[in-house]
Amino acid sequence: MLGAIEAGGTKFVVAVSNPDLSIVERASFPTTNPEETFKHVFDFFDQYNLDAIGVGSFGPIDVNVNSSTYGYVTSTPKPGWQNTDFVGKLKSRYQVPVGWTTDVNAAALGELNKGAAVGKESCLYLTVGTGVGGGAVIDGKPLEGFGHPEMGHLLVRRHEADNFAGNCPYHRDCLEGLAAGPAIEKRYGKKAQDLSDQKEVWEMEAYYLAQALMSYTLILSPEKIILGGGVMKQTQLFPLIREKFAELLNEYVQTPNLEEYIVPPALEDNAGVTGCLILADRAR
Repeated sequence: MLGAIEAGGTKFVVAVSNPDLSIVERASFPTTNPEETFKHVFDFFDQYNLDAIGVGSFGPIDVNVNSSTYGYVTSTPKPGWQNTDFVGKLKSRYQVPVGWTTDVNAAALGELNKGAAVGKESCLYLTVGTGVGGGAVIDGKPLEGFGHPEMGHLLVRRHEADNFAGNCPYHRDCLEGLAAGPAIEKRYGKKAQDLSDQKEVWEMEAYYLAQALMSYTLILSPEKIILGGGVMKQTQLFPLIREKFAELLNEYVQTPNLEEYIVPPALEDNAGVTGCLILADRAR
């Protein structure tokens, strides 16, 4: 059997599947401290005979196989998780291969193989929720180098009507600091879901997200951009983002039809765990 761990900063989703990637059982639980969270992980997986495990984790993480801290959660702001040997704990417990990448790279892998980007060789997945994170798959493989992408911390031009200082503890007014759910709440004093009918809120949000998508397009030229996460459940954002994207790009480079290029995840909330199962399958 294959095991999957979608390790989010808010919750963990664990699953096991048959070799054909059909899910047999899954569970979820809050992300607390490492000791308590791994106890839940082990209680779930100890019931099964695993051949491999795939992990998509919140970050930053070390994905450099030549590094002494490969498989670690590194400089994360998540309390208690700094310098946690995630892969080491799994290998010590189960003695099986472990596929390892970011949660958003895993989601991109899931969408490429089973979701909105089926038939493509590349896609980019951006989640906009508690934070902003992006992953990409190029030539069928998660994009990694010395480290992994941190697309949510891209610097963007400020909207002329935006007086909000920004919410990122590292960069203040980067994309995450201006466009993530907590930034929206602090700017307006209400949660995003309570602002659905406020058009100016979503026009500003689209302005920031479209800038980022333009940069990703110019640098990576993915065949598909997939936008997920809690904020993107405000589906009125999609046409606003496409409109602003077209305006900013100004026909400088060709893209697919924007209705087909900038899309929601076909796998909805299952993109990450699906990608983790694919990682496990590739690792064994």
